Parts: sequence; structure tokens; C-alpha cells
Amino acid sequence: MAATLERAFGYRGDHTRLPVGDVAAALPFYETVLGFRVVARGSEPHASAALARDAVELGLAETGGDPTQDGCAFHVRGLDALLAEFRANGLRKESSDVDVERHDGSSWRVFYVVAPDGLCYWFGERAPDAPGAA
Repeated sequence: MAATLERAFGYRGDHTRLPVGDVAAALPFYETVLGFRVVARGSEPHASAALARDAVELGLAETGGDPTQDGCAFHVRGLDALLAEFRANGLRKESSDVDVERHDGSSWRVFYVVAPDGLCYWFGERAPDAPGAA
């Protein structure tokens, strides 16, 4: 099964303007390891980049915000394949780092990635026994 990102939710509400210190320095991780592609760049009012992968868009911006206090959650299909893809692309995380969490009455298989820029990402797929699971 191919891995896909299906939905994105910013921890602080807006996953299209996540704060980073240096957009240009952050991009290689997103492109090389996480498989995003740059779809737009901007410079006003801050340096920024819009990224896309599968059904989601993500934005990085030099807003002066603290990236260690922000991030994004992704609903995914094919969690194990996604982790394997990230590892093949250079992510240093073992498959044993997959855990199960409960959110809103549903079980999710999840793993976390902290990007070099400090942003934290939650990747989750409904557990097979969860209502609404694929």
C-alpha cells in the first residue's frame, strides 16, 4: 500500500503559516525526507514557502514565531509505508517508534517527527478496530 497524507491540522490552527527561522534552510528536509514539493515562494510580508504532498498543503514562514511551540498533525493512509519511506529518505527513526493513542474515542497508530527547524509533526492512521477506519 502506498502512503498518502490525507488531511492536515495545525496545532495552533494554521498549518499554512508554520514558523521557521530560515525557510531556505528548512526546505531540503521537507523535500528530501518528507517528500513535499515547493509549489510557491513569497517574500512579503515574510519569506515563505508553500509545500504540497498528496492531498495536503503546508506552509513555512519566517514570522518570528517559535517553531518548537508549533507543528502539524497529519491523517495518513499507510502509516507503516510512510515511516518506511521517510526512513529510506534519511529519517533516523525506528519502526518501534510507532505507538497507539486515543483521540476523540478512536484509536490511532501514530509516530512523531521533529524537523530540524524545531516543528513537531504527528502522523496518525486510525487503528483497524477504530470506527471509521479504512
